[in-house]
Amino acid sequence: MAPPVGKRVKGVQVFRPFIYGTTAKPFDEKTNPKPAGVPDDHTHSWTVFVKGIDDVDIIYWLRRVQFKLHESIPNHVRMVEGEKGKPFIVQETGWGEFEITMKLYYVPESGEKPQTLYHHLRLHPYGRTEEEKEAMRVNGEGVISWVYEEQIFNEPYEAFYDVLTSGAMPNTTTTTTANDKRGGKGGKGGGGAKTKGGDKKEDGPKRSEGGVLEHSAMIPLLNRPGHPFSRETEQLEIKKLKDALVKVEDMTKKLADDLKKKEERLQQLKRQEAGEA
Repeated sequence: MAPPVGKRVKGVQVFRPFIYGTTAKPFDEKTNPKPAGVPDDHTHSWTVFVKGIDDVDIIYWLRRVQFKLHESIPNHVRMVEGEKGKPFIVQETGWGEFEITMKLYYVPESGEKPQTLYHHLRLHPYGRTEEEKEAMRVNGEGVISWVYEEQIFNEPYEAFYDVLTSGAMPNTTTTTTANDKRGGKGGKGGGGAKTKGGDKKEDGPKRSEGGVLEHSAMIPLLNRPGHPFSRETEQLEIKKLKDALVKVEDMTKKLADDLKKKEERLQQLKRQEAGEA
């Protein structure tokens, strides 16, 4: 591929959020019947995907995705071309878990080399506690193993920078009416660009509460069914981290106090031993 014509935009980063992962469901006669022709030993149907936050299109920066599955699966290397309104997705059936390799190919204007991601297919409930595993069994959505990621383009070529920041658009399923200011701005400098110091410059079109704008660096404001990544989730995670930090600080203080008492007791015993001697 010929290198892009033009210069790089110095001191600028442009980021774009996306999701990748797998969703798996066990075969069940009522909710997920096994299709004809599926091998008898296959216990689950599953999908692996790469898609935009809130299902917005990302094909303006991501051209195709290569999925490398387990070698026992027929045609185990799948190349999926980007289609407007559709995620990059592979659907399969099976019985075992394995690591999936996903290779991201960017649009020609980017001049960027492909990037490789790795993801472990989860067929069975997982979690830190039995309660979390049980919740996954009964939620009816199957076993969800999704990852939120941000693709960062460092000092992109001018042509690609124009593609990334050419103007945020309302999602085709969203009406933009609220007064949130995150999003891209027509021309250079918008759509989730970062200056050399790291500050994000985001202003421009408005979005409805919970939704995002296409060609932007937004994530939804609120959680909705099927869309677990949002500012709401981010704030909940931050709160969990702050609460955990308080607990760690309390534990550290308690350990320090216990250590101080033990050291004082040790010095006391040493003085007693010296006096007896």
